[in-house]
Amino acid sequence: MTSDATLASYAGERLIHDADSHIMDDPNEILAFAPPSIRARFKQHTDAVLDSARGDLLREARERRRDTDWTARDGEEIMLRKRYLGLGATDKADRRRALDHLGFRSQLVFNTFGSGYILEHEMSGDFDYAYAIARVINEHKLDFCSVDPRLLAVCYVPIADFDRTERFARETLEAGAKALLIPSACPANHSPSHPGLDPLWAQAQEAEIPVVFHVGGQGRDYFNPTYFENGAAKIADWLGGDENFRSVSYMAIPKSVEQTLATMALDGVFDRFPRLKIGVVEMGVSWVPSFLRYLDSSFEAFRRTEEKLQGLSLRPSEFIRRQVRVTPYPTEDVGWVMANGGEDVVMFASDFPHAEGGRNPIKRFDTSLEGNPAEHVEKFYSANMIDLMGAGLAVSATD
Repeated sequence: MTSDATLASYAGERLIHDADSHIMDDPNEILAFAPPSIRARFKQHTDAVLDSARGDLLREARERRRDTDWTARDGEEIMLRKRYLGLGATDKADRRRALDHLGFRSQLVFNTFGSGYILEHEMSGDFDYAYAIARVINEHKLDFCSVDPRLLAVCYVPIADFDRTERFARETLEAGAKALLIPSACPANHSPSHPGLDPLWAQAQEAEIPVVFHVGGQGRDYFNPTYFENGAAKIADWLGGDENFRSVSYMAIPKSVEQTLATMALDGVFDRFPRLKIGVVEMGVSWVPSFLRYLDSSFEAFRRTEEKLQGLSLRPSEFIRRQVRVTPYPTEDVGWVMANGGEDVVMFASDFPHAEGGRNPIKRFDTSLEGNPAEHVEKFYSANMIDLMGAGLAVSATD
């Protein structure tokens, strides 16, 4: 058995920044951050989670951590243990060790289940509770990431109410968020390009902190479940249940963010805020080359009749290349995407400790990049994320 002292990290000597990792939410730890005004209501939710299969998996993982033979293999099995079993999936002290074993210079940190719970109430119009819960989950995230500057806290900002969003974004940035997470689903009552959201974009631009989209933020209506009524027996998703993606619903993952990015580009958000950076995380990258062409096709088709398009300083695809960065799934051919217009757009992500990230994403990505120039490799593993993060990335992490 190899000791931690002699074990090389997964990344080795390479400079790699990780644009996607997760906390496996521990309901009891998050509940501790809830104020009295919402604690009883939120506890109903956390109790239900603890009584579910997720609670069983959490308890199993805690039991494993008491096994010294198990913990002795933390380093050599760092990419094999997934979800709650991942090192540092729920424990912030263990996460520092996990990052040492991974060897990534920095890591954006998302939650796993909390954002969907916020979005549910945001979309239903329960704004008081949605913003309150976002604050609770953000405080937990910031506390978790406070143990190591390499851990970059991604904090949720609801965008349903203009005035609240402006205040909430300011508060969240002042608290230390390194990225602001918003849903890719269109809000119930306004476009994501509405000028009422300009204060959000302005604050992010001024702070040099990116705004990011993540899978799960598409809302409940992103996919029509009738597509599953195909006359065949029901199949489980890759995690054994029915709450995640299967092959057919996987195809719809990027649709909401494509529409949102196109709307922001065509309605001038990127023109008004030229230093605003946007991350698209765990929503695939294979769509990027065709999206860029189709976006410009829309521009060409309608610019004679739409005055807003005539005033844009760049073609829409040029805004995307300048300001948007996107992460792939490990099964995608990132070399092909980068060779077909995505060289400034695509960036590395491990999805640690989620199973979707695979057991050896670096090997997969290296294989797909074999025919690409060295510049593409550097951009993919580090430069594109450094560009995305701006002031959100510690200076030492870019050395």
